Amino acid sequence: MARAIMLQGTGSDVGKTVMVAGLCRLAANRGLTVRPFKPQNMSNNAAVADDGGEIGRAQWLQSLAARTPSSVHMNPVLLKPQSENGSQIIVQGRVFGQAKGRDYQRLKPQLLGAVLASFEKVADGADLVIVEGAGSPAEINLRAGDIANMGFATQAGVPVVLVGDIDRGGVIASLVGTHAILADADRAMISGYIINKFRGDVSLFDNGIRAIESFTGWPCFGVVPWLSGAARLPAEDSVVLERLAKGGGGALKIAVPVLPRIANFDDLDPLRAEPDVELVFVRSGERLPADASLIVLPGSKSTISDLADFRAQGWDRDLEMHIRRGGRVIGICGGYQMLGRTVHDPLGLEGGTLATPGLALLDVETEMAPEKTVRNSHARSTEYDAPLAGYQIHLGMTRGPDCGRPSAIVDGVPDGALSANGLIMGTYLHGLFASDAYRTRLLQSFGLSDERRNYRESVDKALDEIAGELERYLDPSWLAGLVG
Repeated sequence: MARAIMLQGTGSDVGKTVMVAGLCRLAANRGLTVRPFKPQNMSNNAAVADDGGEIGRAQWLQSLAARTPSSVHMNPVLLKPQSENGSQIIVQGRVFGQAKGRDYQRLKPQLLGAVLASFEKVADGADLVIVEGAGSPAEINLRAGDIANMGFATQAGVPVVLVGDIDRGGVIASLVGTHAILADADRAMISGYIINKFRGDVSLFDNGIRAIESFTGWPCFGVVPWLSGAARLPAEDSVVLERLAKGGGGALKIAVPVLPRIANFDDLDPLRAEPDVELVFVRSGERLPADASLIVLPGSKSTISDLADFRAQGWDRDLEMHIRRGGRVIGICGGYQMLGRTVHDPLGLEGGTLATPGLALLDVETEMAPEKTVRNSHARSTEYDAPLAGYQIHLGMTRGPDCGRPSAIVDGVPDGALSANGLIMGTYLHGLFASDAYRTRLLQSFGLSDERRNYRESVDKALDEIAGELERYLDPSWLAGLVG
């Protein structure tokens, strides 16, 4: 059986995902067969694993860091929020059902068997498995039936390292408080902790380390600074959109409305990485900027609901004025569906609304159906005759006259639509901006002439940088026990 370690956090967004990715790359650079694992993830940023089926985008990134093929077993339970208190449940890559929060709490014990079976598959043939928890084990109100944190760790016998975020403040209290409220059996699983996102002189925290050890007895395995390479990695959680709401200066302004159920917004990361692009995430209560040259409607987990919110914000009127000024629009997946004349949902798959008018910017209509398209795809842009590689995760079929002008040929089949004036484009293909050739020609069409950087290579270099920083700042003896 492979060695394993589990990183749990004192809260959400403490940096577990990036740290697991960095440790995976560190171990891979030392020649180990290392694999990531996350028992339960909650995110509308999904990926299509190499063996088919959906997993969290973060686990796809961690498998890239580990230089190993991604698998649905790396994230056996994925919750995709569809409403304020309900989610679609993906188990081992396939749709399992839907549940509201309280119902899911009762369902979790039934999923533990699938989680443990997937962990065994991931561990089979590996030297090391690095496991990521979800949220915090301090949420003891959710401990009964837990599969994401200590429930998994105790059942699988995997030791735990706590990660605390010092940047948000209160890290001493969060670590000591976690120690205080855990049950004895759960507390015994914790072997130590790591302080993350430190800024300044590390020696100033020496007294903090001594204080934490006096209260908990836990050793500190390292104080890690703010990892600059993390900003170049695909974002996992919509929490980061709060930090990305306003872009920096750039010759080309691109605006993205932040929908309540925005999905796969890491599609925009390659554009955000371009120095001459100003990518603006427009939040509730803000207007779509009048000086944007391109507006991108991103994916959505609930197209009909998000379309209603789009109108409630007045963004439909902003978009109409944008097009009158000659501005361009790209809709991806759910954003593509919104651009059509009507979205039909005869089975009520997204809720009670059976049909709703679209934005009528493309002469197409969408009908939702229970069969879900989930696959990795190779494609070619018909606009720019550029190669594309991405993935599809969507419900529904879109048809209409504008589909006679497909935006791409995907797996040999026409996909998407272009308006007659060429200003509006829709596609079901996620990941198109990660194609360097496509992104180059798209930005050239707006007057940016420089050749684009290799986006995939920049992500890979960021992972190596993070691995190097972890090797520098984590305790050498602890690392030696982990990766040799």
